[in-house]
Amino acid sequence: MISIDNTIVSDNLIEKKFICHLEKCKGACCVQGDAGAPLSDDEVDLIGELLPKIKPFMQPDYYAAVEQQGFYEADRDGDNVTTCQATGECNFVVYKNNIASCSIEDAYNEGVIDFKKPISCHLYPVRIKEYEAFVAVNYHQWEICSDACSYGESLNVPVFEFLKEPLTRKFGAEWYASLEAYYNHQQTNK
Repeated sequence: MISIDNTIVSDNLIEKKFICHLEKCKGACCVQGDAGAPLSDDEVDLIGELLPKIKPFMQPDYYAAVEQQGFYEADRDGDNVTTCQATGECNFVVYKNNIASCSIEDAYNEGVIDFKKPISCHLYPVRIKEYEAFVAVNYHQWEICSDACSYGESLNVPVFEFLKEPLTRKFGAEWYASLEAYYNHQQTNK
């Protein structure tokens, strides 16, 4: 484990290799799982405000589901998550060339909103768990990402390096620089 500020970071972020391979997985992390994407309270408020601007980017039947059931709900642990279709897809999923992508991110990429997507989605395969005294930063290994692991291994890209943008978004540039310095120190002392 690596301690940076109030975070405890799993060694897997520097030891494991990863690069998303959407051509292989087809965006399965947006479709499979036991609940929707985790949302902070701030994200619930923000997405609620932005929903009218996101709507044109959503699949019409998924937007209809959001109008009926809302865009978020509490999971079995009582945490906020996006609502999903009965088939498992997050209600914000849109398909392009049979690959699941995010209507929130599409609205962002078109310059309609200034919120990229929920941080939990941006950080995947890293999962954050906040405790009273610290924040745990863990790597979530899932078989649907096996091609991403192989791809990352072939190009020797550690998880944290692949996730530089979202890790910096979540924890800041200084935090990321500390993690990178730790990694570089480990590499030179092998």
